[in-house]
Amino acid sequence: MSGGFKLGRSLRTTVFVAIAAVAALLILGVQAHAAERVTLRNGFELRCDHHALVNGHMRLYLSAGEDNYIEFAPEEIAAFEQVPDPPVVAAPATAQNSNRSAKLTPVDLREMLVRAGTEHNLDVDLLASVVKAESGGNARAVSHAGAQGLMQLMPETAAGLGVQDSFQPEQNVRGGSTYLDALLTRYHDNVALALAAYNAGPEAVDKYHGIPPYSETRAYVARVIHEFNRRVLAREAEARRASATAPAVHPASSH
Repeated sequence: MSGGFKLGRSLRTTVFVAIAAVAALLILGVQAHAAERVTLRNGFELRCDHHALVNGHMRLYLSAGEDNYIEFAPEEIAAFEQVPDPPVVAAPATAQNSNRSAKLTPVDLREMLVRAGTEHNLDVDLLASVVKAESGGNARAVSHAGAQGLMQLMPETAAGLGVQDSFQPEQNVRGGSTYLDALLTRYHDNVALALAAYNAGPEAVDKYHGIPPYSETRAYVARVIHEFNRRVLAREAEARRASATAPAVHPASSH
C-alpha cells in the first residue's frame, strides 16, 4: 500500500481537541509507570517518562529511550511534577457482567460509531471499516495476542485510555476511536500510517519510516482502506439516487 493516502478532517477546529488526542497518545506511549506529570498552560495534564530542552523545543519522552517523543514550545508548559506509580483499579465485576450480557445490534453499533465519529471528527465509515477488520462486529472477540472487543484493544492500551471493560461496546468504541484519532494526529491525517500503527504499534511505523514490512500489517491496511472506499462509494451512490428521486421544488409563482 502507498503511504500517501490522506483523509482531511475539516471539522477539527480547536486546539483542545488536538491536545486531547495527543494526551491519549502520551498515555499509551509510557510504560506501566509514569515518571512525570506535565501541566500545560491551558490546564491540560499529560504524562511522560522524562523531558529535555532540545533545539528550543521541550521534548516529552514517552518511554525510557530517546526515540519516542513529542515536542511543545517551552512557553506552552506550566510545570513538571514527579509522580508515583498509579494504582491499578479494576472495574466492578457486577458492572462488567451487566455490560457484557447486553446484546449489541447493528443499529446500536452504528449509533455508537456515529457518536464516536462526531466526537473525534472521524468518518463513521472509517470506524466501521476498522471494526469489521478487527472483530467483525463481535463485541466479545479476543485475538491470539489478547486484544479484546470490537476495536481489539490490548489491555494496557485500554487501561491507558480509561477503558475499564473492553467487552463493553460503548467503552471499547470510545477508547478505540480516541486511539485512532491520536494516531491520525501523530501521522498528520495519513490514514495508511495511522492504520499501520493501530495494527503494529507506532514504534514499528517510526522504525521503518512508513508501513512496516509485516505481511499481516500490510494486508490489514489494504483491507481496511478497501472496505472504507467501498463504503464511501456506496454512500455517495445512495446520495445520488436520493437526489435524483427527490421531488423538484419550484418557486412559488406570483400573481
